[in-house]
Amino acid sequence: MPAKPLSSSTLSVRPQVMGRLRLVSQGLLGGGFPSVPDAVRWMTAMQAQDLGHALWAVGQRVPGTAASHVRAALDAGTIVRSWPMRGTLHLLAPEDLRWILAITRPRLLKSLTGRHRELAITPDDISHARDIALKTLEALKSSDGTIGASREQLFAAFGEAGQVTTGQRGIHLLGSLCQEAWLVQGPMAGSNGKVGVQQLFVPFDQWVKESRDLAREEGIAELLLRYIRGHGPATIRDFAWWSQVPLTEARKALTAVQEQMVELAFDGTSYWLSPETAAMLDAGVPGSRSLLALPGFDEYLLGYQDRNLVLDPEHAELVVPGRNGVFKRIIVSGGVVVGTWARTGSGKDVGVVPEPFLGDLGPAASRSFQAQGRAFAKFMAG
Repeated sequence: MPAKPLSSSTLSVRPQVMGRLRLVSQGLLGGGFPSVPDAVRWMTAMQAQDLGHALWAVGQRVPGTAASHVRAALDAGTIVRSWPMRGTLHLLAPEDLRWILAITRPRLLKSLTGRHRELAITPDDISHARDIALKTLEALKSSDGTIGASREQLFAAFGEAGQVTTGQRGIHLLGSLCQEAWLVQGPMAGSNGKVGVQQLFVPFDQWVKESRDLAREEGIAELLLRYIRGHGPATIRDFAWWSQVPLTEARKALTAVQEQMVELAFDGTSYWLSPETAAMLDAGVPGSRSLLALPGFDEYLLGYQDRNLVLDPEHAELVVPGRNGVFKRIIVSGGVVVGTWARTGSGKDVGVVPEPFLGDLGPAASRSFQAQGRAFAKFMAG
């Protein structure tokens, strides 16, 4: 049975409403999620190249939580951080990491062939680095019970064994070991009462106790269904870009799961969303006056190939200056990105400064933004 289509011509869906539907799908409207693992599991994979931004991305989706709660989830292994797709770090549920890596690894490693050639990294070098890393981790555990090793400790061990780590070679070796599911990032590397800013690397099989096992075709179908549930309305091209699954395989997966989704025709393009999110079109999509201060790299903007629904292309370079891949923090008003914001100070002196694209935010929006700023400061201090 095919998915029941909805027509934007009869529903008069505006871009702002499409954006608010995405806010609902992502848990940014309507109460969010009860816990950190619940939020990460729902989102399937959350961009986390910058850990500080990733903490707030989770915090915006879990009311009443604090940065320490997200760090505690990393320490406990109830969420994990690795390189599952697009060569960048994401947060995932531990049981999802292995099967997603199995889907994304071949294309990712192929895309890195040229860079590995430049860095003189061969398959034998990766195998050698694996043996060094696992031996180092075992030695640390035997000597003082330490769980994991820092990047610096592993780089030192690589260097002693003749594996050069300069010029990004070391991080590419570590990334390859994580993509091959030999290592994964584990607990935070705090010491002397200080909050850690890096994670220790641990053996994958020791840290991830349970892993689901899905065949490729089944896995791609589930990945698509979960992406649409947590990101819809979105297109099949959005999914293929986000997951790096080849478009032909993505389309095949769509035929397998489309009866579990709703198709929304908008501006001549098919968008897909969950039935629960689509029901908002009848009940009324909330959030027309909502204002959120989201982190840089948030899935609300980064999680799509085409971001024009929520960000005017004329303002794109204000979010990603020079198109260098570094996303600034964004202000989202009623489902539309209306500006960026900056953090000032640190510790108890954390503040926020709005940088709207046009004019100022206006009195009501300014009050909402300052409330978001207070929530951010409380979250980071907690």
